[in-house]
Formats: sequence, structure tokens, C-alpha cells
Amino acid sequence: MPLKSEFHPVDVPAKPGVYVYRDRFGQVIYVGKARNLRRRMSSYFQPSRLHTADPKLRSLINSIHQWSFEVVKSEDEALILESRLIKDYAPHYNILMRDDKRYLLLKIDWNEKFPTLKLARIEKPGNFQYFGPFPQGTALKLTLEFLLARFGLRACRDSEPDETTRKHCLKRIVHDCCAPCIGKVDAQQYRARFDAALAVLNGNIAPLRAELEEKMKASAAAQNFEKAAKYRDISASLEAVFGRKNRKFRTPELPEEDPGGAAVDALAERLGLTVRPRHIIGFDISNILGQQAVASLVVMRDGRPDRSSYRRFRIKTVDQSDDFAMMKEAVKRHFSRLMREKIPFPDLLMVDGGKGQLSSAIEGLIEIGAPPLPVLGLAKKNEEIFLPGCQDPVVLSRHDPALRMLQALRDEAHRFAITFHRSLRRRRIEHSLLDDISGVGETRKKQLLRTFGSVAALRKAAPEEIASKVPGTGLRLAQKISAELAAAKKHTETGEEKK
Repeated sequence: MPLKSEFHPVDVPAKPGVYVYRDRFGQVIYVGKARNLRRRMSSYFQPSRLHTADPKLRSLINSIHQWSFEVVKSEDEALILESRLIKDYAPHYNILMRDDKRYLLLKIDWNEKFPTLKLARIEKPGNFQYFGPFPQGTALKLTLEFLLARFGLRACRDSEPDETTRKHCLKRIVHDCCAPCIGKVDAQQYRARFDAALAVLNGNIAPLRAELEEKMKASAAAQNFEKAAKYRDISASLEAVFGRKNRKFRTPELPEEDPGGAAVDALAERLGLTVRPRHIIGFDISNILGQQAVASLVVMRDGRPDRSSYRRFRIKTVDQSDDFAMMKEAVKRHFSRLMREKIPFPDLLMVDGGKGQLSSAIEGLIEIGAPPLPVLGLAKKNEEIFLPGCQDPVVLSRHDPALRMLQALRDEAHRFAITFHRSLRRRRIEHSLLDDISGVGETRKKQLLRTFGSVAALRKAAPEEIASKVPGTGLRLAQKISAELAAAKKHTETGEEKK
């Protein structure tokens, strides 16, 4: 939302979200979350608050010059977004949250011969894959322990476990590990187990939940209620944890254009490109908790943004927590269209991220049979440039015009992706399918959603059930609601759209 100076409660919805306060220099000084944005933000601007607040709060209130907010769907989303913004901006008044506490991630180290699942809090550059972050730390730890045991994955810390590792391993006592350290399974057999666990992380939890349901019923039938409760808790944790992801929230500005093309020449020299990269495209992915996932494509020609060529995508084939698969889908779809319509390829493709995103983009190009073209990944943390086939990244001076141009392209991809993602999220929150059905006003819409919980659940209900459960809703209107919701479900979303 645009920055505002004067506060009027009517401008702020009574919905969950995150608010941001800035000082007169435009610096972010405080980030907060709220179940009800209007009520929480109004409390800062009440004259009486200055007299009752402690010195720190009074100082904050007196420093507020501009404010903005972001509406989200739930308190969980608000927690995630607040945490990300605080880590990005380190606001002066968020003292209590300026430590290193972060939500847990699941980490995979692809350098290991027998990869496993580990907990982490910080994403580091390298050949790693991350799932998360997950606000449900207790549920995540319970689920991780179950997955390691269920699929026989190693839980030891050694990247190359051997017989010495085995001697000190508690898993050998309970037979939870398939023991690759002593050759009980080879790398291929272990990888099959690991791929099955990965499928769960990517959201394919139905088979495992069915298995847990069966074990829970069997335990209950045998009057082993403690065991049945354990299976119930694991099943609930699987549902709550997996398939939800967030990515960092930032909206940087694009620097001034480079009219002389010096940055283009510098980039060609630094990377040893045989063709001067006059036409460069960049990709980025944006989603919060795996919801409303989108990709952006931005373009630079001769060092200048070509906004008429920007594209945005709604991710279609990946609906769970996998940024790599989302990047692969976006790259495949765009370059497939270029090949199909015989449109010339760019001189350079840049993806936001390190080795994982770079590998995903290359895999997508190979799968569609695209001709070779230069590809690189730009990792944010240390501004490292990753190139195919190179173990070590290229690190340029922060003042190098080549790096500055890539940063501008990356930041513009961030901005464009986040803008699109915001609009979809706000549209989802503020515009229900029920609003388009004549005869369904605001009061009846609230009754329907209160009774059935969601539009998805309402869609599954029979007209007779709707009419009987919602007072004042006749059978004819109930039939109309069912028919229109069913028709809306068949509607396919637009794939690649122009700006």
C-alpha cells in the first residue's frame, strides 16, 4: 500500500496484517503485526497514548512520519511477514525482535552422498535446498522425527557416516535407520527412500495420512489409546506443516538507467561472454506460505528496463513448497513460447538465487530442448554470481557497473513479482466468489462462510444442505449458489500475462 502521513481509521481495514512505520527520512523504524489492523494502528494515534505510554513508546509515536500496511489472510501469515520485514530492515524500535531468532526451515545438503533432512534457521548459499519457514516449530520437529524413522533416513551429523558412526548411533537400537553407513543399502536404494520423503515435503501427504489413520484405528481398537493419540498428532502435524512457504519480502527501487551501455560491456568482460548482452531477462518467484505463487520476468535492453516486455506468471503445476520447481516451470513456459512462436532468445538469462535456482532453470531449458544460452544465478546474501559448471561463484566489487546492473535487474524482478503477488492476495481476501452471485448480500455471505467455513467447503455441500443450515436461504437460491460455484471452479486462470 502507498505510504501515508495522516492517519484516518477508515483507511485501514479491520483485518489481520502487518504495519510499517517510517520516520521523516523514510527509514523504517517499526514493524508490527495485528489481528485487527484498524484497532492496533489506531491505538498509536490516540492523543491520550502519549501521556500513558512508556518513554520508548512515546519516542516511537513522536517519530512516526509515514505509515503503510499489508493485509494478509491469517495471523500465521502476519507472523511470517513481520519476521521477514524485521530481519530485512532491522527497525530501531523492534529491539525485542532484533535477535537471531527465526522460524525453522528444513534443509537438504545435496553435496552429501546420503542426503537427509535437517533443521536450520538461516538459508546459506550453496548446493542446498530449503523448505519453509514453518511457524509451527513443535509440529515440525515431531513430523521430522517421524519422517526420518518412517523412511529409514539417517539422522547422524556425519556427512560420510561409517562403521565408527554406527557404533555411536541410537537408531541402530530401534532399527529406525536403513544403515547406509555399513552398506545395508546402496546409494540408489537410499535415494529411493529419500525421494519418497521428498514427495511428502512437496505436499503428497495423502498416502501417509491414510497409513496413519489405519494405524490409529488399529491402536484404538486394541485399546492402546496412547499410541493412537500419537498417530493422530503426527497426522495433524503433517497437514499443518507441509505445503506452506514464504519468501523474503522486499521492494527495492530500480537505479538510474545506464544510457552509455558501459555496464553491458563490463558484464560481457567480467563473465567472458562472446555476445554482448544487450538483451537480458531476469526471473523471480514470490509467494507467502506457498499461497498465490507467482513468477515475474523483467527485461533490460542496452542496460535499460524494457517494461513493455515484462511478463508475469501464475504458477500452475507446483502448489506446494518448492521454489526450485516454480522457477523451472516459469522458465520452461516462457522459453517454450519463444520457441513455438520463433521469437529470438535473449543474450543472457538471470535467475534470482544460487545454485539451486540456477540448476532448476537449466533443467527446464534442457527438458524443452532449448538451444544453449548464457545463464547465471545472482544470490542476494553476498551478491555472488553463480555460473553453470563452476564450483565457486564470481564475486565482483560492489561498485562494479556489471554487478550494479544485475542487481537492478534482480531488484526489479523482486518488485514486479511482489506487486503481482500482493494484488492477487488482496483480491483473494477482499473479493469472494459469493460477491458475484445475485441474491447473496454481505449478511448472507457471512452466514454462508460462518456455517461452512470456506467457499471450498460450501462448494461441496448439496443445495438441500445449504438451504437447511443457513436461515433465510431458500432451495432455489441454494441451487443457484451451488451451480455458480461449480461453474467458477471450471474456470482456468490465465497463465502468462502482459504487464
